[in-house]
Amino acid sequence: MNAILRMPDGLFDDLLTHLLPPGSEREEAAFLFVRPIADEGTFEVVEWANLEPADFDTQAGDYLELADETRARLIKRAHDLDASLVEMHSHPGPYPAAFSFADRRGLKDTVPYMWWRLRKRPYFAVVVAPTGFDALAWLTNPNVPQPLGAIQSGDRRFCPTNNSLGGWR
Repeated sequence: MNAILRMPDGLFDDLLTHLLPPGSEREEAAFLFVRPIADEGTFEVVEWANLEPADFDTQAGDYLELADETRARLIKRAHDLDASLVEMHSHPGPYPAAFSFADRRGLKDTVPYMWWRLRKRPYFAVVVAPTGFDALAWLTNPNVPQPLGAIQSGDRRFCPTNNSLGGWR
């Protein structure tokens, strides 16, 4: 089963505007708080947070690192909402939408930690580029990602490139 992220109409466009601002050479990030819809494999966005420069320890053209306070704030908010987290970040360069080697290494460390902190709730990661997006979902195991089926925003459905899953191991 491939999960689907469902969000309000226009939110995906708003997220892309934040994550890929014109002329920016820095990676940007946002987090979504999602809850499952009973036995449908669909997760609905209940809240989101666009991150700003103060939310990072490092923000460069090819790397992001959250500040500890930001990570703690996001985890607490997910607990308060009884929600899973979806991390989203951008690759502003002219590359295919895929997770970089640094992204993969970071996710291999981050996902088990977040899985533990969020009491075994699913975790999602999305990377957007000017050419599209890729996404991974950890639904039942913090060490084995699955492809995301789609992002549904209103009546529009967006599908990931799935460029990253094969190179995960």
